[in-house]
Amino acid sequence: MSNEEIRILINTGKERKMKKLIQIESTCVPVNIENIDTDQIIPARFLKATDRKGFGDNLFRDWRYDKEGNPKPGFPLNNPKYKGQILVAGKNFGSGSSREHAAWAVADAGFRVVVSSFFADIFRNYYWCRFRKANYPYG
Repeated sequence: MSNEEIRILINTGKERKMKKLIQIESTCVPVNIENIDTDQIIPARFLKATDRKGFGDNLFRDWRYDKEGNPKPGFPLNNPKYKGQILVAGKNFGSGSSREHAAWAVADAGFRVVVSSFFADIFRNYYWCRFRKANYPYG
């Protein structure tokens, strides 16, 4: 995948009202892995907090860091060439156990958009109902 700058228009309107669009210009961060479940997005050992802040540091923790806490150089979030607000993931993003912390981790890491060919209901519901509405209350 190219790391070229792209534009994505996000429909944040309601069905019965005129639809508003937000334009985001950003590079993409590719995580080309299918079936990313909520345990991989934010491991259970980091779920002690109830505040929505601070989860981004542990997004994909077990893939991003080794057991000593050192960044794994092959993981895209550790590569300085991949910085942006758009996370591009493989099919079936956010499956697994019900964990709103997964949506919080994605948002807290600075991602405003997640692109996948399929979202698990659990992640989609938490992401759209909580994160998106909190950040785009007019949508």
